[in-house]
Amino acid sequence: YFMYILISFPFIAIYNSGAALFRSMGDSRTSMNIALMMNFINISGNAILIYGAGWGVAGAGTATLTSRMVAALMMLLLVSRRGDKLHLHHLLRVRFQWPMVKRIMRIGIPSGIEGSMFHIGRILVQSLIASMGTTALAANAIANAIAGFANIPGTAIGLATVTVVGQCMGAGEPQQAEYFTKRLLGMVYLSLFVITLGLSLMVEPMVGLFKLSQASSALAVQVLRICFIMNALFWPLSFSLPQALRAAGDARFTMVVSVCSMWVFRIGLSYLLGKYLGIGLMGVWIAMYIDWVCRSICFTTRFFRGKWKLKRVL
Repeated sequence: YFMYILISFPFIAIYNSGAALFRSMGDSRTSMNIALMMNFINISGNAILIYGAGWGVAGAGTATLTSRMVAALMMLLLVSRRGDKLHLHHLLRVRFQWPMVKRIMRIGIPSGIEGSMFHIGRILVQSLIASMGTTALAANAIANAIAGFANIPGTAIGLATVTVVGQCMGAGEPQQAEYFTKRLLGMVYLSLFVITLGLSLMVEPMVGLFKLSQASSALAVQVLRICFIMNALFWPLSFSLPQALRAAGDARFTMVVSVCSMWVFRIGLSYLLGKYLGIGLMGVWIAMYIDWVCRSICFTTRFFRGKWKLKRVL
């Protein structure tokens, strides 16, 4: 299955690049429609190839690869439309403009390092949780699934923040970028407050849907009740605000803060609190909250000092 996913990376890269292009023009519907089509092909392909053809893991990999190939092809066709503000004039005659590539890499490389370190950190934390036993492992999986649901609107608004701030900075209007960042951040807080309030009232029935053991269910509920509070307070400043800084070209600062906070607090404190002090799964989540607080302080300070307004990307 990994080999199929590995082969599909160039195709998903083409889709992501095209989707970013359309979002930069303020058109998020096109990328959404292609994503829906890609997921439909993937899901239906899994059903046909796994259960119908009996291909097993190969069927799942083939469906994923096919869906990403189709999405990449559709995106290439769409970015070649002459009617759009940004489009490819000659798809087969694309040449690298190395000065522009270097400028793009100033944002891309720090963001890539940040994402890589984040996923490596998650693997290390997950291995720590796995060593705590099946009760903690099951409770953590369910808590992550439910808590992640609350962040969906915030993630979507974060993508909009990149587009809006990027356009403002490109137009030479840093004050407008600051204004819209505050407005969008307020929207993230509002959406999180409403969703986390609703989820906190339904947390026990939602956890009960997963048919866990009594111990796992109780632990998941305990984790989620605290998570909803911390999520509503610190998640926007930790993950939505740095989107604006990256869009303004301040990607190196966000990378340094994110990587250092991840390894010192989220990973280091997870082992200290969860393993050596014996707090268990709750210690791992407390370490994550401390990571969020550190990020929030650093990103908020950077934002109000205004140094990011002086960045020039392209």
